[in-house]
Amino acid sequence: MKTLVISSVSALLVAGALGATAQAQQPLYPQGYLGGDAMFWELDRDRAPDRDSVGLRLRGGAQFNDYFAAEGHLGGGGSDGGVELDYLVGAYAKGILPISREFRLYGLLGYTEVDFDVDRESDFSYGAGAEFDVAPNLAIGGDYMRYLDKSNYTFDAASVGLTYRF
Repeated sequence: MKTLVISSVSALLVAGALGATAQAQQPLYPQGYLGGDAMFWELDRDRAPDRDSVGLRLRGGAQFNDYFAAEGHLGGGGSDGGVELDYLVGAYAKGILPISREFRLYGLLGYTEVDFDVDRESDFSYGAGAEFDVAPNLAIGGDYMRYLDKSNYTFDAASVGLTYRF
């Protein structure tokens, strides 16, 4: 276990050093990107036990300048008790706040459809996250999304993963 932790920390430090030199060139817009995440979701129901699990999420989009992108999500997987996440699909406007050349904060606003094995709903969605470049076209990041906010339950997800820009 100790070797795994030391190896992971060393890999992150090397990736961070590469990312610092990788940002010398300016991107050409629009710039497409794809990402994959581990998605830790929670269904919080008012009058029933909460459900949570881990699924996968794919993201794709186009960044039009340093401050704005359009992004889509496709996710699914994971089950807890009587609830299974069949899929979620959504489209979002992404506002970006560059903190430095390597680090960005962002907010997402859009619309999502979520299909559980017991119900299918859609709703206005929002979230926030951060991204850090570790190589010229590769970033690590995470976000928190409120996908559904209904009168008797909410559906949220925290996700971490990688993004490749082309």
